[in-house]
Amino acid sequence: MTRKQLADILKYTSPNIIYVVTWNNLLKKVFCPFRVFVIKNVGDLRVGDVVLVQEVKVDINLKTIFIIENQAYYYHNFEIIIDEY
Repeated sequence: MTRKQLADILKYTSPNIIYVVTWNNLLKKVFCPFRVFVIKNVGDLRVGDVVLVQEVKVDINLKTIFIIENQAYYYHNFEIIIDEY
């Protein structure tokens, strides 16, 4: 992927919003900060911790990255907590 292609994709993204599909197939718009459950030990975070995602980014390969306590972590280490109303 070239820098121009990446720039074209990123102009439609926001570091403050993520869209998720819930367990019952609803599309939800989730705003930062949002809570996540740690499912793999990573950095200083341990399985079972609940932490806040400050921002959502992507790397050069378009993998989702969560910014937590000013540190970057790949999304697959977490489960997003959706508050149902």
